[in-house]
Amino acid sequence: MALPCVRLGAVRLRAGASLRCLCRRSSHEAVPAVEEIDIPRKKTWDKTAVLQALAYTVNHDPTAVSYIFQDDPFLIPSTYGEYKLFSMSKESGRNAAKHIVNMYPHLFLKDFAEPHIPCLMPENIQPQIEGVSEEALNERIKLRRVKESVDLFDRLLQGGTTPTLETTNKLLDLICVYGDREPSMDDQENQQDDNETETVKNENNSLKRTPAGKKWRENNNAERIFNLMPERNAHSYCTMIRGMVKHGAYAQAFSMYTDLLNNRLTGDVYTFNALILAAPDTKTEFKDKSDLIMELLNHMVLQKVTPNLLTFNSVMKSLRRMGPMMKNMAMQTLMEMKALKIEPSLATYRYLLAVFYRSGDKTSQSQLLAAILEQVRGKSFTAKDPDDYLFFSEAMKVCLEANDLDLAYGLHKLLNTEDNWKLIGKPLNEFNYYSKFFHIVCMMENADTALKWYRELVPSRYYPNSRGYQKLFQVLEMEDRLELIPELWHDVKQFGHGFTDHLAEEVLYLMASRKQNAELQVAFADVATTINSAYKLSENHKTPMKESAAAFGNIAILLARAGRLEEAWRILKSLKMKHLIPQSNVITELLDGAKAAGSSAKAVDLVQLAASFSLPDTTQIAERVLKDFTLTEEQRITLEDLTPRSGSNSNSDSSSSSDND
Repeated sequence: MALPCVRLGAVRLRAGASLRCLCRRSSHEAVPAVEEIDIPRKKTWDKTAVLQALAYTVNHDPTAVSYIFQDDPFLIPSTYGEYKLFSMSKESGRNAAKHIVNMYPHLFLKDFAEPHIPCLMPENIQPQIEGVSEEALNERIKLRRVKESVDLFDRLLQGGTTPTLETTNKLLDLICVYGDREPSMDDQENQQDDNETETVKNENNSLKRTPAGKKWRENNNAERIFNLMPERNAHSYCTMIRGMVKHGAYAQAFSMYTDLLNNRLTGDVYTFNALILAAPDTKTEFKDKSDLIMELLNHMVLQKVTPNLLTFNSVMKSLRRMGPMMKNMAMQTLMEMKALKIEPSLATYRYLLAVFYRSGDKTSQSQLLAAILEQVRGKSFTAKDPDDYLFFSEAMKVCLEANDLDLAYGLHKLLNTEDNWKLIGKPLNEFNYYSKFFHIVCMMENADTALKWYRELVPSRYYPNSRGYQKLFQVLEMEDRLELIPELWHDVKQFGHGFTDHLAEEVLYLMASRKQNAELQVAFADVATTINSAYKLSENHKTPMKESAAAFGNIAILLARAGRLEEAWRILKSLKMKHLIPQSNVITELLDGAKAAGSSAKAVDLVQLAASFSLPDTTQIAERVLKDFTLTEEQRITLEDLTPRSGSNSNSDSSSSSDND
């Protein structure tokens, strides 16, 4: 049978042959020795290799929303609150649908999928084995029915049947995982079938604050069954220890570990990881805590238990809770990891940064983060610890506190290396990361660069809050790019911040700070009108916008500069009803508008309004009107009545001059 041929450019070879030279040479020319290249007969590809290759050809679209909303275009969020609500609702709906499918599988018998996808079909979560038997007990343990499993275990004992050690250990695993309570729907979704993964989750969540009613109860079913066991092995003790640590019974866990040693048994690596996490809660002095951790590590050596990544992460996590005094021990732990050729995960670096944190000292953390980024540059990470997804948001916080833009860019480059973006975590962590990154860009970069990042991140990666927009407006103020305010204010309203009073005051202040060309003043006046409408609409809200004289004064100024005197006049008169007193510059701006329009009546009304507000500059305003406007005799008398001080001063001046004569 002839071998198939493979064509490589101009060279035709048979599969399995060796390629010695790819260039054509003359017969008299010496051919140098070239290393042989073996062409494999067959290349084994991953099932998703084609999809992965296609995925890398698609670039990021900054104008598109997050991929999780692509299926529901009418529910695309416009604010961060909606983003968080919709993402949580979608996940909750998915869990609820899966729960219904599994609870009532007889309603979903038809399979339309081609090819057949087993993981999408309903699982049978109803018990099929009736009666009192060990097989029925194993089935209920597999279905994670805590109460039914415990009841069936007790009925077996009452009937004179003792379950095997393996079955009893499985029951202990179930009870210790859920704390002798029925699992909720979320627990069932998050629980893994693999025992090792389950143990990893337990030990890493052990020291988190448990809600009231979910702590380890004295003499619960786990302890009762453990005491009833005729024989126990290391698995029995290790399960009890991990369950006690997970549910906050740290002293009892160490007491159980002592019983394990007294029975000449050895613990596994996950048991030691749990005990290391619990060590800081069993001692009061720092030295005693660190000594206990070292003692546990020495026990691992004596019992020939090989540590894994989570062991060292547990040490780092405990040292983080003990503060900056543990810097040396943290660095020794990191060096030990390298000696054992255990690659640190992102959670390892997160704990290391936390150990070096000291209030008021921003240098040590930033220097450490710079060294970490230098070491992991260009490296791709995968999730190995449940806390890996917290690294990027907390590292960006270090960059922001240190005001180190280069460090922030280096961290962002690491995030976008290959698939590291998948480790940014949940929507809240993603928001925290991009919020801090955008803030440091606005503080340290020019307006063009800040706008470039704004257009790249919004709305695909980041929904700005009011503080983020405030930082961006400050950048525009520093570089005199106020012409961009109308465009950005449209985004502010779209993202749900149009009713934020302090942001509205900031925008009004910037637009009124200096005069612009006529076209821009018209655009500013339109923005001011929308803000004024927002103040009116917010009166019906539960939390209305806080009104201020400065905000309404700036609205009146912007309307007057655009030639909309009647609207500006109405805004100014509304301040009297709101018991707000405008600044004198507001009256001055409206006088300029009245002078440009040649309206002496409006000028007199402004003086009367200033007098009703008891402004200290009322006299100077009246004198300006008398000087710059053509008034009737009645208007002049009205102004002279409003400025008695001015008249008395002139009379006194004339009398003193006559006396001098």
